[in-house]
Amino acid sequence: MTDSDDVRRIALSLPETVERQAWNMPTFRVAGKMFITVPDDETSIAVKCPIHERHELIAAEPEKFWVPPHEANSAWVRVRLAELEVEEELRDIIVDSWKQAAPPELVEDFPGSG
Repeated sequence: MTDSDDVRRIALSLPETVERQAWNMPTFRVAGKMFITVPDDETSIAVKCPIHERHELIAAEPEKFWVPPHEANSAWVRVRLAELEVEEELRDIIVDSWKQAAPPELVEDFPGSG
């Protein structure tokens, strides 16, 4: 099972990522763009996700992914950390969100992006 400490460690291992408090919660940013928030009681994270992909994720695994009503029109999805059985899945989710926020040249230089 993964937790917010795993989120922090993985996020901060990505190039040019910084942690900043916003709205009384930890957020992670690259090049000034937010790509993760750790809302509520730190049992979930919100990550960037194109809306069309988000619908597919929620339909396939509603116990893992969801969107609160106030984020319905945004390009974000929530992930329940307790539902992630392996850290590699959390890392893949975080890296995907990071790639959506990072500048193209940073993504190009990221291992596995070529």
